[in-house]
Amino acid sequence: MQQEILIIGAGIVGVSTAIWLQREGHKVTLVDKEGPAAGASFGNAGVLASGSLVPVTVPGLFRKAPKMLFSPNQPLFLRWSYLPKLLPFLWRYMRNANTKSVEHISNGLTQLLHDAPDQHLALAKDTDAQKYIDIVDYLFGYANETAFKADHYGWDIRKRRGVDFLPMNADDMASYDPALKGRFGYGVQCKNHGRITDPGAYVTALAKHFCDNGGTLMQSDVQGFKLENGQCTQVITTTGLLTADKYIVTTGAWSSQWEKVLGITVPMESERGYHIEFINPSITLHSPLMVAGGKFVVHSMDGRLRCAGVIEFGGLNAPASTAPIKLLKQQMSDLFPEMTYDRIDEWMGHRPATVDSLPIVGVSPNANNVFLGYGHQHIGLSAGPKTGRWLAKLVSGAPLNTDLSAYAADR
Repeated sequence: MQQEILIIGAGIVGVSTAIWLQREGHKVTLVDKEGPAAGASFGNAGVLASGSLVPVTVPGLFRKAPKMLFSPNQPLFLRWSYLPKLLPFLWRYMRNANTKSVEHISNGLTQLLHDAPDQHLALAKDTDAQKYIDIVDYLFGYANETAFKADHYGWDIRKRRGVDFLPMNADDMASYDPALKGRFGYGVQCKNHGRITDPGAYVTALAKHFCDNGGTLMQSDVQGFKLENGQCTQVITTTGLLTADKYIVTTGAWSSQWEKVLGITVPMESERGYHIEFINPSITLHSPLMVAGGKFVVHSMDGRLRCAGVIEFGGLNAPASTAPIKLLKQQMSDLFPEMTYDRIDEWMGHRPATVDSLPIVGVSPNANNVFLGYGHQHIGLSAGPKTGRWLAKLVSGAPLNTDLSAYAADR
């Protein structure tokens, strides 16, 4: 039976959900205050990271975090004026830095990500967006074998979860990609990954496909929900009231504003992410590269080389900071000192991070016709199509054959 579905948020999760629901025959409206791919769906590293199964909160983080916060050369930043508001979240976030929690989180991430490239290919099939997908390796570069061995905890988790990877010495890396000659003493080649050559254009093309096939895209800012007897009856927007049979919230880091009204108990904060892009660079990489020592990704996209990474806790409202950008520029200068380019473009956006590093996917505790899909921290692009597929099945009442309890809004 056809239903009228209203999806709030036109990033990769919202657009993916809209397309899956449209293919099932439903009448779907997407509403977003800015339009498709306006936030993290534009500014991400562009990697389909099926092996990103290890959270930031690994054992030992308690010991390392203070040093990282007070060093300008570490990829963790904090706007100190925001610390009083951040402390309750940070306390619960850091409590997950233990082996038991990491195993639970890794299980949830594996279920979500293990087939990420295939999910993207299925979503983009027969659309103009498919030209932006490449199935490629994902490389990790280390200073030396000792640095790689120091990361054994994460690689042991990936191995147990079935991630296919191959260690590389310096010669292997140079043979794989001449642009990497002399850059690293050791590395890892991860198979069964992928990349999006232009994330913003990719999500925009998916949204156009949705509209071309009868979907509605509205630009409006949602202000609230009207709930009666355990259901949402209307959504309040800056352009009027909207009514549907079912509603889906995919507004990323901004979804926290609905926690109280929708009964969500999982705290979330913005991980402010940064990238710089070298326009028309003299260096092009064969595959996306994680620079393990700096925890940032270098990825050759269409006409540019994007360097993305860094975590900053500072809320949704403060302007971009200068220190993360300065660090990325210095790290890239150290890695590719001879590279020439036309200019550097800078970007800052908001990644939605929950206290347990797992997204919220499922039904709202306070309204049984409101569904939730957000909180993907660093893996939103990778996980978007599968999250959308799960949400479409939940909304349609189709068999899911997947236990979503790890992602529940009231877990």
